[in-house]
Amino acid sequence: MKDLVSVIVPAYNVAPYLEQCLKSIVTQTYARLEVIVVDDGSTDASGAIAEEWAQRDPRVKVIHQPNAGLSAARNTALNVMQGAFVTFIDSDDFVAPQYVERLMQYASEADAVLCGWVNFADADAIPAPSPGGEVRSYSAFQAVQHILYQRHGLTHSAWGRIYNARIFQQVRFPVGMLYEDLAVLMPIMQQVSRLVFVPDRLYYYRQRPGSILASFNPRRTHVLDILEDMERRAPDQWSEHLPAIRSRLLSAYFNMLRIVTDPHGAHAPIIRRALTGIKRLRKSCLLDRRVRLRNKAAILLSYILPTRLLTTLLRHR
Repeated sequence: MKDLVSVIVPAYNVAPYLEQCLKSIVTQTYARLEVIVVDDGSTDASGAIAEEWAQRDPRVKVIHQPNAGLSAARNTALNVMQGAFVTFIDSDDFVAPQYVERLMQYASEADAVLCGWVNFADADAIPAPSPGGEVRSYSAFQAVQHILYQRHGLTHSAWGRIYNARIFQQVRFPVGMLYEDLAVLMPIMQQVSRLVFVPDRLYYYRQRPGSILASFNPRRTHVLDILEDMERRAPDQWSEHLPAIRSRLLSAYFNMLRIVTDPHGAHAPIIRRALTGIKRLRKSCLLDRRVRLRNKAAILLSYILPTRLLTTLLRHR
């Protein structure tokens, strides 16, 4: 099993997209795959579509469970996977034919191998996979810094990468929480010695108008819960990353001002929470040369603009 790659696909009511997703996986140029589809209590044809693929291809395994959310579905698959490597593919996305093969070229020299991606909507023409430049290698420290400072195309997302499966011997995604990928960033990176970024755009990320992250939902404040918890724990567990954590948290506070839909009514407590956080962090982040220029511009505006005007300006940025 040393070269077997487990592909984990959580599926919940994605019947219009699941066929394309699974087809892109079973037609990979790298054939040593175990494809685990977790039907997370779908009420549409998603479970039946997955079962049809399992009949066509013995590498596809289907697990049906009551609806418990994305994290629980991923965890179910992690509990039974057999591969030495693992990759997560969201069921409304798909991957280029050489996705696994290209990333596996570097799997022997890194604990995680990431690739570039394409954002697309259903009406978009899908571009062909394309090389994205020079392959880059990072230490765990460098990778965490780039992810939290939001630089060099590195993100905290679980999709679009292949991990050494040993990382998930202890790590599981938090159930019932949005931004679950961010919540496990530090536990994962504590087990990583080296990370490789292959900028080839091999993962196709579908942007759906009805998705939770495409509109405002109070659960989106989970990102604040996660980052504030990281900040509290940083002095004892990863003090070297505290400025970077604060930079990412400041970004999240500003984003809350931008995305709330009722800033002076039901969502006013979220606005107050974000403004309190901005005032607490803005001086240290303004002095941090690694903080993004757009955040420094927003910090300066926060000093000179009234709250209502700042919120309005960010919402139209």
